[in-house]
Amino acid sequence: MKRRQFLALTAATFAAPAVMTRRAFAAEPGAPLPIPQVMEVGPGAGNTLTAMKGTREFIPGSASDTLGYEQDFLGPLLRFQRGRAARIDVINRTDDPITAHWHGMHVPGHLDGGPQLAFDPGETWSPELPVDHPAATLWYHSHVHGRTADQVYRGLAGMIIIDDPDADDLLPHDYGVNDFPLIVQDRNFDRSGRMTYDLGMMDMMQGFRGNEVLVNGVIRPKLTVSAGLVRLRLLNASNARMYDFSFTDGRRFHQVASDGGLLPAPVTMDGLRLAPAERAEIVVDFSDRTGVRLVSRAVSSGGMMGGGGMMGNGGMMGDGDNAAPLDVMSFDIGDTAATGPTRLPASLPSELPDLGAPARTREFMLNVHAGSMMGSMVNNLIGRDSQIMGINGQSFDMGRIDLSIPMGETELWRINADMMVHPFHVHGASFQVLKMGGRAIDPARIGLKDVVHVEGITEILIRFDKRAETEAPFMYHCHILEHEDAGMMGQFTVA
Repeated sequence: MKRRQFLALTAATFAAPAVMTRRAFAAEPGAPLPIPQVMEVGPGAGNTLTAMKGTREFIPGSASDTLGYEQDFLGPLLRFQRGRAARIDVINRTDDPITAHWHGMHVPGHLDGGPQLAFDPGETWSPELPVDHPAATLWYHSHVHGRTADQVYRGLAGMIIIDDPDADDLLPHDYGVNDFPLIVQDRNFDRSGRMTYDLGMMDMMQGFRGNEVLVNGVIRPKLTVSAGLVRLRLLNASNARMYDFSFTDGRRFHQVASDGGLLPAPVTMDGLRLAPAERAEIVVDFSDRTGVRLVSRAVSSGGMMGGGGMMGNGGMMGDGDNAAPLDVMSFDIGDTAATGPTRLPASLPSELPDLGAPARTREFMLNVHAGSMMGSMVNNLIGRDSQIMGINGQSFDMGRIDLSIPMGETELWRINADMMVHPFHVHGASFQVLKMGGRAIDPARIGLKDVVHVEGITEILIRFDKRAETEAPFMYHCHILEHEDAGMMGQFTVA
């Protein structure tokens, strides 16, 4: 699509009747942060993850229809141990096909939980997962093509922690005491306080973005911590919103892990940017006993390349370069004595693998246009199937294998995008990022990744060591979920 065509389409979209709901109420912040219950998953029977329908009052007095695993919204924290198999029964008690995709795990394609493995209401999927992954914060979510955005938005998601005893003593690791999961999502609420997901043309173009921030399913909660080092496991589980996290007092903190696990050494920072599906573990020092708020500085995401122009600001809660920061949650200091380490080590038990020289280079262009976009968008809004986006000029086709990749060989993937920015996710492996936005970077500073933010030429070095057959291939796709559902996805085998 040419830039002038894109701008013409954007102008037509703005001229269409508005369907996005702005904030029309004052949601009360400050409820205690819920700490997800833990399900320790090992090789034995008895681990059940039931997807179910539910309702929840995010706003008191207003019930919203939701989905969840084992509960009305989101799911328990799944805890796996490196080197020990994890057997789990996933039961579908919803009205539609679902999956459970183990996002970031290195498992074969037939265990990955991608779109080809969707199963119907009343059915059970019982994978036994070989946990061949270093200590990391991962997540799980439904991944049914054309329905991923709606199902994740309504609650079919949760966090995974992979434990490795070799790393435990160096960082805070007492769950719910000095080690906390933070699942950050934006959701839209109408005038009655009911959570809504009504897609308009702009939502299809840039991804759906809400008017409130939730953490672990609660609007702008409060967490009471001890006066010491605290580990926060941040997951951006929003459909499309990018966050740029910082603390209101400007305090510095240390990132200790990325998508694929621990960094080689802690990295000092005062701001952390996470695109949809990215994770990061940070350690914050609260020994000064000063309460503080976690906020997200304004980020122009999901719009025109370069973050400006008509599509750059998103048009909703706190968007735009001059907007006030978004409130995410607050922290206060309790009387409980601090536990765990009192200082961070200079290095961590992790190093980037030597992937060697790439055997080949592959090119990927993320397209906002594949076919007649305006006609397809109109069809979508009136309920017809449509694929309006694609990769390398082709929208996703469940019956087409896009790539056949030799197992065990290193490849260089060069990814770019026409007009818009996208978080690009690859199933089945972690990768090293060599270049972002055309600029070389040090892979060790951001660690192993499975999602990379594509804004200009992006290069990743990747090797696949897990097999994926034609019946259950791996996926690569944009993790703006509306883009993924609209066809910005491909599939590949590894043999």
